[in-house]
Amino acid sequence: MADYEIDDTVDITDVVCPVTFVKAKVALEELEDGQILSIRLNDGEAVQNVPRSIKEEGHKILKLSPNEDDTYTLVVQKVED
Repeated sequence: MADYEIDDTVDITDVVCPVTFVKAKVALEELEDGQILSIRLNDGEAVQNVPRSIKEEGHKILKLSPNEDDTYTLVVQKVED
């Protein structure tokens, strides 16, 4: 069992890069420092680029796991500058 609680969830499987990162970033901006966001994203460009871009923004990647439907779940903790 995870040692964190998800505060919000966003599904970005309906958009393509670079909009995937934009939607994830907007969702993170709505959270308080330290809160946890779960992001559902597609395989391919999204799973390659979104985690990297979020990490470059200074946020903490807690988990990236595959789902049974060829999507991934990315769990991120918001970190303020």
